[in-house]
Parts: sequence; C-alpha cells; structure tokens
Amino acid sequence: MAISDDQKIDYLWKKLGYGASKTDINSIKGATNESIPSPLLIRGDKLWSDSAQIPAVMPSSSNTYVGVYLDSQSSTVECTKDLTASANRTWITGLTDWIPPEFGSTYQVKVYIESSGMSTPQSTGDQIFAAGSGNNDEWFFDYQSGILHFIGTNLPSGINGNVVYISGARYVGDFGVGGGSIGADIQSLVNNIQNVQNALNNFEYSGHTQSEIDTLVAGGEPVGIVYDDTTGKFIPSTISASGGGGSSSVPFLPLLLNNGTEEQVPLLTTFDGQELISGLLRFTLTDGNRDDIDLLISGSTP
Repeated sequence: MAISDDQKIDYLWKKLGYGASKTDINSIKGATNESIPSPLLIRGDKLWSDSAQIPAVMPSSSNTYVGVYLDSQSSTVECTKDLTASANRTWITGLTDWIPPEFGSTYQVKVYIESSGMSTPQSTGDQIFAAGSGNNDEWFFDYQSGILHFIGTNLPSGINGNVVYISGARYVGDFGVGGGSIGADIQSLVNNIQNVQNALNNFEYSGHTQSEIDTLVAGGEPVGIVYDDTTGKFIPSTISASGGGGSSSVPFLPLLLNNGTEEQVPLLTTFDGQELISGLLRFTLTDGNRDDIDLLISGSTP
C-alpha cells in the first residue's frame, strides 16, 4: 500500500517547520512533541561564497558573480524535454544555481513558448506566467536544479510541437566555505605574516646618535626597514620619497588583492624620536593608499 499524502505532509511539516524527525503519526505525536532534531543539510561545497556581491536588481549583462541569460546577450536558454516524465510536463535547462527572487523580484525567471532553434524567443515567443492563464496550467521553477515543471493539471496551450525557453540569471561566483574574496583575504594575510616574520628574522639595529635622531625628527624624515646588500640584514635607514635608502633597497612584499591583481608593498615604519619601531608596520600601496599592521615588538633608541 502506498504512503498516504497525510503522512508525507506530516513528515514535511515536522522536518521543514520544526527541524525534527517524524517518529509517529500526528494524532499521537504532533510536531511540537517531536524531540529528535533533524536539521536540513547545508553542504559546504554548495555555499555561494560571493552571494553578497549579487546586486538587488538583475544586471543587464554578465559579470564575475552573475551570469545573465537574455535575448540581448544571445543567451536565453532553450530547454529540453524530460523524457522520463509525461510528455511536455517537465523541461530541463541543463544549468544549475539560478538566482531566486529572494535576492530581488527581477530575478524571477521568465518563461516563453516558441519553436526550437529561435535566437530571440523573448521577442518572438509567447510568455507564460507562473500563475497560469486561468486554465489550471501553472508552472513551477526549481532554481537550484534549473528544472521547469508544469505543476497545474493542464499544460499551457501552444506547447505541443514547440519548446520552452528560460530567461533569468545564475550565480557564477565561487563556492565553498573557504572560497571567494574571504578566502583570498585570508590567504593574503597569511602570506604577508610569513613575509614579515622572515624579514624580522634578519633584522638588526646598530643605533642612531642623538644628533642623528634630532636631525631626522626636525626634518620629518621617515625611517624605513631596508635590506643591506652587504650584510644581508634588514636595518633602519632613512627612506626618500621615491623609496630609496642610499645604497640600500626597500624590501617589497607581494599583496594579493581581491580583484586578483598583486600589489608590491614596501615594508616601512615611522620614527618619532623615541622609538624606532612604534608598534606597527606601515604598508604603503603603490596606488597611494596606506595601512598599518600592529607588531608584537618595539625597539627603543639607545
């Protein structure tokens, strides 16, 4: 004997509404009395890492995070029949991860009926709506699987001999817990910490005289940690506006940015007359922006 619809609904009510396992029929144990947790599975490999980059309004063309399927982009999707279902009942886009209307109403897919092989079905085809035409011919679109199913009792008129086309947008950004811009930021930070640690391992300070300190402070000269080609050590030295330090050269650290490019970051610090290292490393990017990273050490002048 087949499972009754009442039992199926009771299972879904308890699973989706209460996150609980169904252990008995509703008349004996209602959803509020089910005590065994059964949360929905959230797969880490399917998390949309860059979902925050999806705009509230569907863009007119594709970008790094959103793939757009429209006549204007020559990309409206022609679906194929699901031959395992009733004739013309279910249609397959062959694409997954469509962006649902919860991101914005403009992301609701549009459905058209037209002859196969048409290049502009949005213009030449007949649009059909999810609520149907009043003839019990509604459709439902599964945004995760990219499947359109005519869920109403009847099929829409004009479907025989034609095909279904879908226009909308898909998420095409990174997937996974460690993916996306967050993952790039973390990896960049790890790389920079390792580079700073390597630099500090080769750091030495031979001291400045009080006269030299006074001169530097009075002139507003910055002091940088530079690499001495002769000693093979990083030592304090005045840094000119162009980044030079006498015969020494400023060490540059590679910084991977979110857009995938790499900036060369000079390893610098400031000198205030009291401390050589004032508790931070100042990173000055080549685009003029500047950032400070705290250190766990400081070096007082002799």
